[in-house]
Amino acid sequence: MTINQAREQATEAMNATLGGEDVEERARQVRQESTFDELFSLWLEQFAKPHKKSWDEDERRYKLYMAKSFGSKKLSWFTTTVRQWHQGITKQQKQKASKGVTISSTTANRGLALLNTVFNQAAPDIPNPCRGVSKFKEHSRERWLTPYELSRFFVALEDPHTNLLLRDYITLPLFTGARRSNVLAIKWTDIDCEQWTWTIPSTESKNKTAMSILFVRQAIDVLLRRKKTATSIFVLPSKKSTTGHYVSPTKAWGSLIKRAKLQGVRLHDLRRTIGSHMAAGGTSLHIIGKALGHKHQSTTQIYARMNLDPARNAMESAAEAMEAAKNLSKNVVTISQAKKQGR
Repeated sequence: MTINQAREQATEAMNATLGGEDVEERARQVRQESTFDELFSLWLEQFAKPHKKSWDEDERRYKLYMAKSFGSKKLSWFTTTVRQWHQGITKQQKQKASKGVTISSTTANRGLALLNTVFNQAAPDIPNPCRGVSKFKEHSRERWLTPYELSRFFVALEDPHTNLLLRDYITLPLFTGARRSNVLAIKWTDIDCEQWTWTIPSTESKNKTAMSILFVRQAIDVLLRRKKTATSIFVLPSKKSTTGHYVSPTKAWGSLIKRAKLQGVRLHDLRRTIGSHMAAGGTSLHIIGKALGHKHQSTTQIYARMNLDPARNAMESAAEAMEAAKNLSKNVVTISQAKKQGR
């Protein structure tokens, strides 16, 4: 606290005293007030864990970007400082990244959204300090594997150094477009081996509605092979995991991408890859959205920019038809010429 700030607080306390306010009582209330750490713990136990599958991601985000900044602060402390904190996140060094690489604006927005949710749900009687704080403008990620990249990717995937369980795990989202969390927890009871469909219950779906995923030959081959030796309720079991199923293999994925000589590829980009190739093949956005389980049309809109080949073919056909008009010019006459010729 600077000298000027101390003077301002002293003046405020004196004015409050002259106005009849008990400043000692107010100070006592501040001392007894909960910290944000306590509020977050309350929210995590009563609201997040019972209702959110991704509560552990919220807890991780809190520890990384929020706890140090204001975990020990009293709830009354939250005013315009939230805006400053939100903007300051993007100036912080990103973990496990090259020097100078800072945290993205998207990550900062996720932190702001988490803070907003905690106050809304766990402290509804307190004015939400996030109100009025504008989010950073976000740009949709458009990374997907091109045919040339897929060629190198498949070589690395089929390499003997690639663990078979990892290979199967990657093959399923690549050829189904299913979300990573759903693929990890896929159960045999959710698969219809006659129709070769996979029903994701509403309780496990991101959109809170049941989803039907279609299996193509490449995915069916994986399922048939794993079914022969299955001893678990999960398609991708793991004895090392507390959940009983495979967990996201971050290090193994990084090694695979490095061997494939690819850069900037994430696991979620596999889901985007099949959607992109569907778009390039002329599939309508409605069908793509249905196949990938998009709840809103706007989510599928990203693939509109990738549906270039059918549009180019149509434009080329139109251009050829227009150019063919050159050969018709000799047969075109004006109305006056037609009258003279008795037409």
